Amino acid sequence: MFSRVLIANRGEIVVRIARTLRALGIESIGVYGADDADAVHVRAVDRAVALGGSVLNETYLSPDALVAAATSSGAEAVHPGYGFLAESAEFAEACAEAGLVFIGPPADVIRRMGSKTQARRTMRAAGVPVVPGSTEAIRDTAHLHAVASAVGFPLVLKASNGGGGKGFRIVRDESELDRSWERASAEALRYFGDDAVYIERLVEDARHVEVQILADAHGTTVHLLDRDCSVQRRQQKLVEEAPAPTVDAELRERICRVAVDAATAVGYRSLGTVEGLLAGEDFYFLEMNTRIQVEHPVTEMITGRDLVADQIRVAAGEPLGFTQADIVARGHAIECRINAEDASRGFLPSPGTVMTFDVPEGEGVRVDSGVEPGSVVSPRYDSLIAKLIVWGEDREQATRRMLRALDELHIEGPSTLVPFHRRLLSSRQWAAAETCADLVTDPLWLKEVALPAKL
Repeated sequence: MFSRVLIANRGEIVVRIARTLRALGIESIGVYGADDADAVHVRAVDRAVALGGSVLNETYLSPDALVAAATSSGAEAVHPGYGFLAESAEFAEACAEAGLVFIGPPADVIRRMGSKTQARRTMRAAGVPVVPGSTEAIRDTAHLHAVASAVGFPLVLKASNGGGGKGFRIVRDESELDRSWERASAEALRYFGDDAVYIERLVEDARHVEVQILADAHGTTVHLLDRDCSVQRRQQKLVEEAPAPTVDAELRERICRVAVDAATAVGYRSLGTVEGLLAGEDFYFLEMNTRIQVEHPVTEMITGRDLVADQIRVAAGEPLGFTQADIVARGHAIECRINAEDASRGFLPSPGTVMTFDVPEGEGVRVDSGVEPGSVVSPRYDSLIAKLIVWGEDREQATRRMLRALDELHIEGPSTLVPFHRRLLSSRQWAAAETCADLVTDPLWLKEVALPAKL
């Protein structure tokens, strides 16, 4: 086992990882940019190293700076968290070249799964169902129209090497195709440095269901059940729950088997997530996230496992120490992402200083956060203030507990998604386990989020 691990990230996930490192008796090393010197995550670790820069390419997106911080501090391994360089094969290779263990899958697996077109080819060859569409990037307008004609409308243009709703365009008919391709390609280039775009058939109002998998270096791969992440705005998740509420035991077994097959097909090792679309009884592979997910706490709540600890043990070469039969779902968990955004204004970002931050407590309630009163939510970084997670014996109890916790969560300063979550979880659509897409995309419904609650 490691004695010292550097966490190559900032904010909430650093606090989360440091907590597990402390429980394992491992010293945690943090890093920070110039604007983060007083951040909560700097005090959450045992020791912090200044990265010396003031822009992302000099700090959290600089492999050289992060590797230098790890080697100078005597770290043996690097945990990338999520975001930034967590899915960078180049960073994983830089760590290996410096004699550091990258707490994640091998670089070649990250590279293969990082390209969605290559991932689709790999999964299709392994017999894993994928959404109908292309497995090569679109090269020119002739290729664009040929593939679109074969796939059929409506369709989706997606960045080959990105995600998070960037480089994503829905195309309803051929008249929109050329302009949508230009915009998707330009956005993909701006955000990911690569303008490659591919085509998928649009699966209308499908559910976003994913499976947590874990594989060690000794040939054992298990799944840790499923999550539903269907409540999204602009292809970015807002609410996650586990297990998926519309998946029965037979379908769950099939979906989880697909995920294990997908991981096995690429020789996966570490913690990862197989994301898919569920349309009726049909489950299609979307992508594999080769890192810990923002929503991992809901899986921890229903399985009783510390996924970060499992991830670290695997990276240290240890066997899992448990089998698939040991993974049993208990109860239901829900996570609400508390972002600094104004839902009533179309989820407009709301950066600013957190003046008050009072969190709920009690049975089955968990808050993961990297802020405190006085913390600044900067427009330069993700708008996440906290993750509010609850557990209940069933979905109904978990929903009631979440509504109570939202009432007890007091944040003054930036506008947040707390009112949005209260209204969403009180809706008929949520109670019926719908995707809630009709609400999240309805400007009039969103405007009502800002109104005082009815007594």
